[in-house]
Amino acid sequence: MITLEKRTYYISVQDGMISQHSGASPWEFEISADDDDIIILREYFDQLHSQDWINFFRAHVPAVEYHYDSSNDKMDELRRNIYGMLYRLGNEETRSFISENGLCDIKSAD
Repeated sequence: MITLEKRTYYISVQDGMISQHSGASPWEFEISADDDDIIILREYFDQLHSQDWINFFRAHVPAVEYHYDSSNDKMDELRRNIYGMLYRLGNEETRSFISENGLCDIKSAD
């Protein structure tokens, strides 16, 4: 059963990790999210992982330059979506870090 109760989660974008336990593994961001939010975030991480594999294989085709590669554009879009979601759900420290480092468009994240 999916609940709309918000709980604290610890997120590692680098590892695509979502945990309710801060000591389980290294994390970068703390958020407060409900089950629906976590499902969406997990889907973003899964898509990012799949896209990473596509880019790995594409990297072996030197004729395609980075700035003409739609798979890299997809990864950029996924990262913007992830950081926008983390900004929206994040605690003050998370929001501050994302804002200060320009990791998402703050206006569209709110």
